[in-house]
Amino acid sequence: MKKIEQYKTTVRFTAITILDLFLTAIYYFVWSVAYNPDFEHPYQGKGQLFLVFIYFAILLVTSVILGASRIDELRKSEILFYEIFAMLFANGIAYTQICLVTATLANIIPILYILFAQILVLILWTEISFYFVHRLNPPEKLLIIYGSHLATEIVYKMSRLEDRFVITESANVDVGFDELSNTIDKFESVIICDVPARMRNDLLKYCYQNNKSIYVIPKISDIVIRSAADITYFDSPIIRCGSVGLSVEQRAIKRFVDVLFSSLALIIFSPMFIIISLAIKLYDGGPVFYKQRRCTRDMKPFDILKFRSMIVDAEKNGPQPAVDNDSRITPVGKIIRALRVDELPQIINILKGDMSIVGPRPERIEHVEKYSEQIPEFVCRYKVKGGLTGYAQVYGKYNTSAYNKLKMDLIYIQNYSIAMDFKLMLMTLKILFKKDSTEGFNKKGS
Repeated sequence: MKKIEQYKTTVRFTAITILDLFLTAIYYFVWSVAYNPDFEHPYQGKGQLFLVFIYFAILLVTSVILGASRIDELRKSEILFYEIFAMLFANGIAYTQICLVTATLANIIPILYILFAQILVLILWTEISFYFVHRLNPPEKLLIIYGSHLATEIVYKMSRLEDRFVITESANVDVGFDELSNTIDKFESVIICDVPARMRNDLLKYCYQNNKSIYVIPKISDIVIRSAADITYFDSPIIRCGSVGLSVEQRAIKRFVDVLFSSLALIIFSPMFIIISLAIKLYDGGPVFYKQRRCTRDMKPFDILKFRSMIVDAEKNGPQPAVDNDSRITPVGKIIRALRVDELPQIINILKGDMSIVGPRPERIEHVEKYSEQIPEFVCRYKVKGGLTGYAQVYGKYNTSAYNKLKMDLIYIQNYSIAMDFKLMLMTLKILFKKDSTEGFNKKGS
């Protein structure tokens, strides 16, 4: 297991490179037969090689950015989704290039043949890759060490990945370091969950010294330190943790992207706006939009816009989160919630500057007050504007706990880059196909 771990990056890159070379070969064959002969000046020799290289580079870079190379971590469905999106992106650019060269709307049928053949190769590659990866990399047998709270949540989540992890034993920190270290010696991998700081430091150093793989459920302080910068002014190591959120330059670029993309989105989705508005109005005659006070950067309140998916007086008894099979949701509301289009009017909020495309989910003011009492660090997520999508929205669920959402939001803030924004925008498409990402609170847990 340890030997395989050393070559993980090499295996990933080699596997995805082989796949993308096959996919590029399919594109080149069809392109050279269906498109190149029709060009006024057909590409030959180095010109062909250059075009093929550009296609391969776009496909490979998009695959790696989206995470399609992580065959040792992700499910088959996730690998297929990411790679198909990469293929659509590369083929879309290639088709645009063909149209520009021919100065006409080129025949799209060959591109569809390319995509069909590529999907068949992708499915075959995925099956073969998963077979060999799982033969060489059997499920990790883990020891979980927990503190004052039983780690039932993380145990349940990891049990859903039984082809990756098998938690075979648990231990409470109360048994003491000596007994814990003896237990750790029997395992190659350890999960440290909710352990007091001093004991956790001792366990981390012991695992590191003895070459154990360590999975740590991070505290908020870990997330802040993880994004720290090294300072080497003198011979004592120092790290500097930023605390101001995004820089002026980052905010300016982010705002430019928000205005550009939200303007385009309003134009593209305008027919959908009209259809949904008519459906809501015709059902019960009530208002099309639902306004709700939320918080954005620096705790500034604003009215968020959504398509109304519940009955008009849904909150006459006060704010209530949606639950599974909520009777307040209208038939039209069920459809637009299932399609995740009830959030579309927030494009207007983005254009106005109340929100950003990517950022922490804007919470209701009463929820901010409630969560801030329970988790004082909750206000730290308001160093940036709230977002239509974001790190917690992509990687979490609707009913993910406030504390876990906070940690994911801080990961985004502390490690922000415009590249991360674009990646999260692309990955947002994935959650449209994930049922568990739309789960409401169950009635017991609400």
